[in-house]
Amino acid sequence: MNLAGSTDDAPASKAPDESSGAEVLPELLDAAAYVVDDEGRIAGVNHRAARSLGRAAADMVGRDAHDLLHRGSAGEPLPRVRCLMRQALLTGRTLHDDHGWFERGDGSLLPISWVITPCRIQGGRAGALVLFHEVATPAETVEPAAAGASMSELDRLALLAETTTTLTSSLHAEDILRQLVRLVVPLLGDWAVVDLLTDQRGVERVVAVHDEDGVLVHREDLEGPMPPVPEDSSMPLSRALRGVTSTLVTPATYEGRPDSGIAVAQQELFRATGMHSASIAPIRGVREVVGALTIGRAARPGAFTAADLLLVEDIARRAGLALDNARLYERQRRVAETMQRHLLPQMPSVPGVQMAACYWPAPHASQVGGDWYDAFVLPGGTIALVIGDVVGHDLDAAAGMAQVCNMLRAYAGAEEEPPSVIVDRLDRAVSRMTQTVMATVVFARLERTDAGGWLLRWTNAGHLPPLLVERDGQARFLEEGQGVLLGTGLRPDRADAVTTLPPGSTLVFYTDGLVESHHHTLDHGLAGLRRYAASLAHRPLDSYCGVLFERTRPIDNDDDVAMLVLRVPE
Repeated sequence: MNLAGSTDDAPASKAPDESSGAEVLPELLDAAAYVVDDEGRIAGVNHRAARSLGRAAADMVGRDAHDLLHRGSAGEPLPRVRCLMRQALLTGRTLHDDHGWFERGDGSLLPISWVITPCRIQGGRAGALVLFHEVATPAETVEPAAAGASMSELDRLALLAETTTTLTSSLHAEDILRQLVRLVVPLLGDWAVVDLLTDQRGVERVVAVHDEDGVLVHREDLEGPMPPVPEDSSMPLSRALRGVTSTLVTPATYEGRPDSGIAVAQQELFRATGMHSASIAPIRGVREVVGALTIGRAARPGAFTAADLLLVEDIARRAGLALDNARLYERQRRVAETMQRHLLPQMPSVPGVQMAACYWPAPHASQVGGDWYDAFVLPGGTIALVIGDVVGHDLDAAAGMAQVCNMLRAYAGAEEEPPSVIVDRLDRAVSRMTQTVMATVVFARLERTDAGGWLLRWTNAGHLPPLLVERDGQARFLEEGQGVLLGTGLRPDRADAVTTLPPGSTLVFYTDGLVESHHHTLDHGLAGLRRYAASLAHRPLDSYCGVLFERTRPIDNDDDVAMLVLRVPE
């Protein structure tokens, strides 16, 4: 008998018991009936069920039966770990209950007696047939506890609540997985294994951890790349990684001839771990399957029950949402970082002058920042040097940074004027921008003198002072030429400053992320920068930025950092 109905939409004007345009179950049974597939989605509904539930068949087909229909005695959503129908679907058993409740289309409760039994649906897939009929509302009922429960209902709900709170507190996959293992081992089992699907649809076993006398031990020899997931494999891990279903597993599951490479890997896993019972559940994100969670018992006695499997499934679902968010965060972070780096210029090649520049994104932010550096050759051979920071850490800051950077280049190249005049013109332009932008900037001109030396002229609009390190290790901040930042709407008198760069000296431009700390004063950070920069006076410039960054940046800083370094010849 073809039990599966199609999902064609029904006309809104038709009553639930009329033909909806979608195939429904044939009226061969004098009972309300519907069929679900192995993921719990409704695959077919008969007319009697549609009438009893006050819902059009087409509105039900394709929906998750548990989310759509299953309710507690007070009409509250029924936790999956307490749902006997869900338990029967996962275990392939026939179950019944005389005290259940479905939600009708109008939101009212339908007290029912039901039976669920495994069946095959269209295409030979596994599914289940649900038969139900309305019963008189009992005066007093107690919802049955999940059969074979090894934890109290209160403990289960507490674990799920802790899982949700803990796993959603981080946007980093490694933290989420570490917390997931801590939650389930050794509470549910003494082994936890996590297999994740990669961006290329490969499989990576990222976690294989077991409890050893109260200590969580990683088995790195069991972790690493896995064989691909075959579409036709009926083995539990393959089905879980395709998002099909959760399964109770024992070593006997893998005793036969393996149907794929991933099944061979599972055989080896069970042999290496000694697990005698395991629950394997898909880790589902919002849009797709993320991976699979395996919780196993080796030294711990007692096999997993169907109720345990429901709990593991619910935990895996919460982990999936957290990991999905972490992946989305990481994708946004990579896009933002790529965008930021493409906005930053390449260093020009200037005879006699060495230059290097670096940018480090914020370690704990998915958004682009407004830090930038720039260096370009002006007409006549003068070198323009820029370091700046637009206020904010978002796309608006990045867009503002790009506009300010381009305007400064245009003004600097138009006429040979002192830095203060160019920055004042830039400030006026920034104040006229549609979107409010505030920024700090140091704009400098490096000029060759008639005697063959190098002269630096600069003005500073609210930025941290550049650092000059001489070849003998003496270092000082260039604190002259200070003025207010750009975009305030004020019209301050900006000043220029001039200094001669000693032969072999190094000039360091940087943004505040290099020195600011939540636990120390700015003076403390600047002192550290001067000390470390002086110690690197003779280090080659190609590694100067990286070493200075590693030694100077406070560990509690969450800002991005831009750095521009140049060295004049001896």
